[in-house]
Formats: sequence, C-alpha cells, structure tokens
Amino acid sequence: MARELLPRDLCIYVCICILLLAHQSSCFYLPGVAPEDFWKGDPLRVKVNKLSSTKTQLPYSYYSLPYCRPKRIVDSAENLGEVLRGDRIENSPYVFKMREPQLCNIACRIILDDKTAKEFREMIDDEYRVNMILDNLPLVVPIRRLDQESPMVYLHGFLVGLKGQYSGIKEEKYFIHNHLAFVVKYHTDQQLGLSRIVGFEVKPFSVKHEYEGEWNENKTRLTTCDPHAKRLVTSSESPQEIKSKKEVIFSYDVEFEASDVKWAYRWDTYLLMADDQIHWFSIVNSLMIVLFLSGMVAMIMLRTLYRDISKYNQLETQEEAQEETGWKLVHGDVFRPPQNSDLLCIYVGTGVQFFGMILVTMMFAALGFLSPSNRGGLMTAMLLLWVLMGLFAGYTSGRLYKMFKGTDWKKIAFGTAFIFPANAFTAFFVLNALIWGQRSSGAVPFQTMFALLLLWFGISFPLVFVGGFVGFNKKPPIEDPVKTNKIARQIPVQPWYMNSMCSILIGGILPFGAVFIELFFILTSIWLHQFYYIFGFLFIVFVILIITCAEITVVLCYFQLCSEDYNWWWRSYLTSGSSAFYLFLYTVFYFFTKLEITKPVSGILYFGYMMLLSYAFFLLTGTIGFCACFWFTRLIYSSVKID
Repeated sequence: MARELLPRDLCIYVCICILLLAHQSSCFYLPGVAPEDFWKGDPLRVKVNKLSSTKTQLPYSYYSLPYCRPKRIVDSAENLGEVLRGDRIENSPYVFKMREPQLCNIACRIILDDKTAKEFREMIDDEYRVNMILDNLPLVVPIRRLDQESPMVYLHGFLVGLKGQYSGIKEEKYFIHNHLAFVVKYHTDQQLGLSRIVGFEVKPFSVKHEYEGEWNENKTRLTTCDPHAKRLVTSSESPQEIKSKKEVIFSYDVEFEASDVKWAYRWDTYLLMADDQIHWFSIVNSLMIVLFLSGMVAMIMLRTLYRDISKYNQLETQEEAQEETGWKLVHGDVFRPPQNSDLLCIYVGTGVQFFGMILVTMMFAALGFLSPSNRGGLMTAMLLLWVLMGLFAGYTSGRLYKMFKGTDWKKIAFGTAFIFPANAFTAFFVLNALIWGQRSSGAVPFQTMFALLLLWFGISFPLVFVGGFVGFNKKPPIEDPVKTNKIARQIPVQPWYMNSMCSILIGGILPFGAVFIELFFILTSIWLHQFYYIFGFLFIVFVILIITCAEITVVLCYFQLCSEDYNWWWRSYLTSGSSAFYLFLYTVFYFFTKLEITKPVSGILYFGYMMLLSYAFFLLTGTIGFCACFWFTRLIYSSVKID
C-alpha cells in the first residue's frame, strides 16, 4: 500500500533545517538520524524497502511478492522526497540480536501456486533487487573485482533470483534466492562496551531445503542447513527452483563482524565511486579545457572592446560619426523592446527561480547538509527551495516587465507562477497515471499530489505575486543608457554564419561541453540506482557552466551587434539555452547505450522525465546567458559618447 505523506512532515522538515543551520555540527555530513548505541543482545530490527529494477524503472512494494511477513505490517513515516522516489519502508520478520550470531534460522515456508510462481519469474526476468535497511544503512552485496588490489564493489540490494540450466538440460530454469547470509559490521567503544552499526551486507543463496518428517513450524530442523551437524549453506549447488505447487523455505544466517570504521565514516564505502580515477581525470580535464577557452574569450573581448570604445570616443566631427560602423550604429534600437516581451519576462523570472534553487541546494549539499542517510532529503529540499524562490522569480519578471513599459504586472506574475509548474505538473500527472496502471509503488498517492498542489498554490503563487508587486510598484524602472529611436532601423542582410539558427546552435555546444561528463554520473545515479555525493565537484561544474553560458552569449551578442543586428533579446536567451537541446540528445544516446529498458511504459517514463529536465535546463542556461548579455549591452553603450 502506498504510504501517504503526512502534512506535519513538511513543517517538521523546515523546523529541523532551521535548527541545524543555527547549530554547528562537527560531523562530516549532516546525519539523517542520531547515532544509536546497542548493548550486546539488544534487538536489531531489519526494515524492507521497495523492489527496484534498472530494466523497468518501476518500483514495487516488498510484500507485492509472497515473501515472509511479520504478524503485523507497519509502514514507516516517509518524507515528501521518499514518496516521490517510490520508497515504501516497512517492518520485516528478520530480527537480530546485537553481537549474537544466528545460523540456519527459518523465516517461513510457502507453497507456490501458478500466480506467485509467475510473479517471481517475471521479477527475475526484469532483474529486480530486494532492498533492506538496518539502522538507516541500506543492504549491499559485496563483489570483489578481478583486480585483487582494487577496493570491493558494493551493489545495492540482492537479486530476487536468477536463471540457469541444469547440466545436460537446455531448458532454462528460474531459481529463487531463499537463504540470506547477513553480515552486520559494528564498531565498539572499548570503554563503555556499546556498539554502533557501520555496515550491513548480505550474500544470497538459492538452496532447496530438505527436512525429515512432516513440516512443523516450531520443531522442524533442516537437514540442508544444520549448525549442530556443522552443515551450513556456503553455495547454491542445489538451488531452489521456482515451480507451481513447490514449497520454498526461507532461511537466514547472521554474522557479526567487528570493524575499525567509526560511525561518522560508515557511509564512505557506499559513496565510493567505482570508476573514481576516470571520474577525477575527466573532471580535471574538462575544467582545464573550459577555463582555457574562457580565458581566451575574455582576452579577445577585453582587447577588442577596449579598441572599439577608444575609437568611438575619439570621433569628433560629424563626417567621422557618419562613417562609423559596427555596434555603435544600432544604439538607437538596441534597447527597443522585443517581440513577445511578456513571455521573455516570464521565462527570465522562472530561470532566476531555478538558479536560486540550484545554487542554494549545491551550497548545502557541498557543505554536507544533504546526506544520503537522509533518504529523500535532497528532493524535499529542492522542492521547498523552488517554492521559496518564487519571491525572486516574481521580482525579476516584474522589474523586467516595467523596463519594457508594461502596465499589467499581475498578468506577468500569474504567468511566472503558472506556466512552467503547470507544464511540469501535467507531465508528472500523466506519467504518474502510467505508473498507476502498472500497479507500481512508485505511483504518487492522491494525498501527496494534493500536498504538491498546496505547495504550488498555497506558497509559491503568493510569493511570486509578492515579488512581482515589489519589483513593479516599489522599485524605479531600469533606465536605458541611450535613447531609443521612434522608427526602427533596417537590419542589413546577414551572412549565413550570422544566421540566428546557426549562431544559436553553435552557442549551446560550449555550455553542454562543460557539463556532459558530470551529466553521465548524474544519469547513472538516477537510472542505475547508485549514490551520488560528489557535490563539491558538481558545484565547480555549475560555476563553469555559469561562466561558459555568460561568455559564449556575450561573444555572439557582440558579433551580432557588430553586424548591425539589434534583435539580441531573444537570441541571447536561446543561444545559451540551446545547450538543453544537446543535453536531450545526450540522454537519448545514454538510453540506447547504457540502459537495458525494454518495456514501452519504462521508455515513456525515461523520455518524459528527461524532457522535463531539458526544459528546466533550457530555462536555467537561457536566463544566465540573457542576464550576462543584458549587463554587457548596458555596459558598452554607457561607456561611449553618443551624439
């Protein structure tokens, strides 16, 4: 059953964020929960999470399969981010005792029928993995690389089962992982004798259990796993086949292993990147190339502009002024309001909203305030910041609209608060309906949809209107550095390489080149269910993105003005915004080369969410380029003497 979002979760989350900002934490990351100490013999309760698959991207509740159940299933309270991620955290029948090993414990016995056998086989075909949690740590399967010197690789969750063949038989069979060998790693305080959990691992096996006599839940002893006979499960030599009318006995071992890893560093193993050297090299290489190009562009621009401004300021006679060419000729038209100026104001305001949300999120994440231990915290924080940044969105669109001599500021505020969220919510609703149709636990319940609408109309809308009111009514209009002529100047025929489509497409290459390497790791974390926590590098890449968007837009805007084309407003927005086009092309490439999605619904989900991502990236990069070009044009035209 889908967990409903509790209304108090939002209030509690905001209060906790405020308190944690005021309180200095000495830990390297903000803990999702306080460390919990255990005495020897204390109960450890394992929780189960969703069943996940990288092939379908459709999560399902753990108990959607006939696994062993406790007497009463209890849902854990989930925050907004967890619900949107499809997390469904519930209790389980697996209960350990701290530092007390257990061998061959029987969890339950089930008899498969045609329906349940089919469900298990379908889950195995789609490579679904079972996710569990102990003391807020996710369950991992350790895999040793072929290179013995390399660190261990950890896969999240264990496979429901596997496919294989008996020797001499060509027919492929399905086998279920019904025996789990858990390893709980702990760190002990030698003085107090208290222990903290620092690792939770498992090795799954498929074993066809056998026993003597008739089955008795309390008295039956397995012959295939008996610690008294020193017979333990160490391999899957005699696997349990999935077949209708067959019994399946679920069992587990628990081993406790002392560790030198302290509680504050227990997430280091989970956050270890598999290709760390390639990642570092790629980031540094991209950084150096982009910085070099940025330096070259800055030098060219400074020298060229200095020469142009000096030349224009030395023109004294009317004959010389009439012979001038270049960007000064269009000074009477360069600040003429563009076509569809209302939409431009709305897009710039929405872009500012995205910029503020991403900037604050990056800063908090880079400082360690958004730890993976706080599941769903990143998404919840981004949603709340988006809502709060509506104030700046309304202010920006209102001020820009006033500069364009507009009068109906409420119309612009409404568009800023409505256009992008309405498009995003409509797409989200349609995709969520598809997920409902698949009966996936990833479908967002109605109560959560209502909470999102409440955030939108109850907080974001009023803040946008407050910002719009302040920007339009309480601030003076932005004055143009030069006067605009009443009659528009005719634009000369442009060469092919200065064509608007050509320059726009060229302008998006460099900003995309600054982020595409990091984009690979972000897409991998989203669609291949891996942790992403290198926010320091991501913040550097974000800064590089800002610089490249600004510089490439300024350069192309300068060339455009030099060719006496003064329609720079929308082109400056589209020049850097076109990087979203390359981003979407890359997501298409990633889909066909890195993912194994085969179901049509899963493909629709992927491309639907990637189109939303590209749309948001367009608004962000377009706004950065526009603001840089806006500052640039005002700077150069205020630096020359206009007769």
